[in-house]
Amino acid sequence: MSRKVVFISGGSSGLGEALVRNFIHLGYTTLFCARDVHNVNATLRKMEKHKTSKDQVVLGFSADVSKLNEISTLFVELRNLGLQPDVLICNAGVIGPINKFLEVDMDSYRSVFDVNFYGTVNVISAALQQMLEKAWGRVIHISGGGATSPNIGMSSYGASKAAAVRFIETLALEYKDSGITFNSISPGIMKTKMLHQMLEAGAEELGQDHYKKAKSAAESEADSFKKPIDLINFLIQKEHKRINGKLISAVWDNWEIWPEHMDELSTSDMYTLRRLSGRDRNADWGDR
Repeated sequence: MSRKVVFISGGSSGLGEALVRNFIHLGYTTLFCARDVHNVNATLRKMEKHKTSKDQVVLGFSADVSKLNEISTLFVELRNLGLQPDVLICNAGVIGPINKFLEVDMDSYRSVFDVNFYGTVNVISAALQQMLEKAWGRVIHISGGGATSPNIGMSSYGASKAAAVRFIETLALEYKDSGITFNSISPGIMKTKMLHQMLEAGAEELGQDHYKKAKSAAESEADSFKKPIDLINFLIQKEHKRINGKLISAVWDNWEIWPEHMDELSTSDMYTLRRLSGRDRNADWGDR
């Protein structure tokens, strides 16, 4: 139990499963949850061979992040076991219905917020007090490009992710001197169930540009999980505690050299969710 502890939501597939494997290799006590108990058990079986020692603890739980009571009960159970997360990764997410706004069922629309936004809120609310007591922690929210730019047919996904990013930014301010950092990362287009959903929706519903990007990602032979995992491994390091309240692209941002520029980075609003004014685009005629 002396190992560092990580908790990963949505840990039974895609990036979540890759993160479970990554933290097992790093020697962490690794905890994860997912909704489907069969997927949880299947992931646990696959992870047995990755343990760094026989006594390494790897536990999976069936829990729905959109249900606060389930998540709260789970974290009480973990605390009773002496398992208090040092690293919390809010990875659980859904893409939701892909269609123009008026063509989308409102119950489906709300369910995207229940997972992507309230799921993030619920997990953090259940774990944060324990982190505050230890005066150390890393909270990482998996966002996406939808939080920073609109995409046709994906308004519920984009709006829910943008809300979660602003939530993370706010926590970074509220708990600035707590020893805990809060960051969002944009992992890039990954080979997950979400990507298959986007391709199935087609160019008409998704828009030609976004569809072409999705198709290119699906056809790529590169490991789509490597860059986001490298970024997460970078952010959890003790010496990178001044990187806080940022939205970081695993693919496009030169985050490896950020520690060389921390004074500038930590006092600016670079790499955050902000409005562009006219003068930001050399059009100051639009500003007072």
